Amino acid sequence: MASSASSPAPGSRSKKPLGKMADWFRQALSRKPTKMPVSAESALSDVSQPSSPDSPPSLGPSSEVSPIPTPSHAGADGGGGSSSSSSSGRWSKDYDVCVCHSEEDLVAAQELVSYLEGGAASLRCFLQLRDATPGGAIVSELCHALSSSHCRVLLITPGFLRDPWCRYQMLQALSEAPGAEGRTIPLMSGLSRAAYPAELRYMYFVDGRGPEGGFRQVKEAVMRYLQTLG
Repeated sequence: MASSASSPAPGSRSKKPLGKMADWFRQALSRKPTKMPVSAESALSDVSQPSSPDSPPSLGPSSEVSPIPTPSHAGADGGGGSSSSSSSGRWSKDYDVCVCHSEEDLVAAQELVSYLEGGAASLRCFLQLRDATPGGAIVSELCHALSSSHCRVLLITPGFLRDPWCRYQMLQALSEAPGAEGRTIPLMSGLSRAAYPAELRYMYFVDGRGPEGGFRQVKEAVMRYLQTLG
């Protein structure tokens, strides 16, 4: 009977470990985390995704591009509020006459300009050495003067025919006014009819041996053309 008294009761050996295990589970369950871990999806939603290489980056408020302002254009007549009549007729160009001459005929050209600018008509003349812009390119100044003048007077002399620059002036004047419409007026002085340039054969010329050296005829021709402008 002694052996039966010293042996433990059935189930008493496993009861103690089970109690300790239950206490450990209860403590583990009661120990809750203070902050939930952030899932991968929520972490990605908080971080802005970089743009793809094919798409341009978006512009933020500080990098907005302001549109380029459209320049305002003045009126065609350059006066802004002037009437249309001032932009037509005689006053649509800067000069009435552009005088083309050789360098050795400068004195004769000055006399012609003085005659045209005098009197009641007061024609507006362009004389290269007097009216060209200082520092401007010679060719540009000449082309601008021809395009800004109603008529061109070619002072054709022996010096004019010898000067290649004068030939260029003549051809440029003809390109501006190719027709025999009274805009290009040859004034021939000191030359025979046979020396008259072939490029001008279809145009009547003013003979410099006439009264007042042909200046009066040149002036009348210019005035006659200006009257056609209205």
